[in-house]
Amino acid sequence: MSAIEIQGVSKSFGKVHAVEELSFTVDAGRVTGFLGPNGAGKSTTLRILLGLINADAGAATFDGRRYAELDHPSARVGAVLEHASFHPGRSGRDHLRVLAAAGGHPDARVDEVLGQVELTAAADRRVKGYSMGMRQRLAIAAALLGDPEVLILDEPVNGLDPPGIRWIRGLLRQEAARGRAVLVSSHLLSEVAQSVDDVVVIARGVLRGSGPLEQVLGGEDGALTRVRARDAERLAELLRAQDVSVEPDGDGTLLVRGGTEVVGVAAAEHRIVLTELVPVARSLEDAFFALTGEAS
Repeated sequence: MSAIEIQGVSKSFGKVHAVEELSFTVDAGRVTGFLGPNGAGKSTTLRILLGLINADAGAATFDGRRYAELDHPSARVGAVLEHASFHPGRSGRDHLRVLAAAGGHPDARVDEVLGQVELTAAADRRVKGYSMGMRQRLAIAAALLGDPEVLILDEPVNGLDPPGIRWIRGLLRQEAARGRAVLVSSHLLSEVAQSVDDVVVIARGVLRGSGPLEQVLGGEDGALTRVRARDAERLAELLRAQDVSVEPDGDGTLLVRGGTEVVGVAAAEHRIVLTELVPVARSLEDAFFALTGEAS
């Protein structure tokens, strides 16, 4: 069973269909990027998952249980949604102490998470004096208080400078390495490509693509391979006879929708000399635009 399961979730607000029969999973030990243009339904999905709004149909669960059914939920799930709120007059440390007490977490966790998000030096300053990036770090510290099994971050790099973005990337990988399931929503596609194992892409509330990052970048038919051969025309005929998609890519190069093995086997069986055999991938931006139908 996956750490997070979204099964046939639908939600409408009046005549607006925010999410329609959406299904995907997030596994422990992996970072999953949740992508989609503005208004795609990402925030609605996360709010349904966290029990903040009810779905019209389907289920969103953690290890088979809805958020409201979890024992000690803040020790199971840590979440940062956009526009996290803070009492401006409290210090960062006091903000976390209040949350630790409310969640039943040891007070010692406050100093631990402050260190983890590199806010120890600013811990006793009032939050109203924090920069946007510091507030984002404080929100992440709050999500980590319960040492959760699942971490959900909505646009976590907002307000962070380049060193902060690099730190977030390391945090995501560190938490996944500890066996956590990490779901991260972001519009910064180039950053997601450097951080995630899996990708879920939605547009207009409908799932457009999901799976390991390499598979999604390769396109809906799988990996892409760039090929040059002494007899490229003959090789293309042989591959097409196996229902493999082949497209000319200029200069006698072929772009094959399939892995290097299918090309290599066909060439070897028919003694066709290959001069280039290279796996390639679309950029995440290209894949995103192709899947969502958005203009690049």
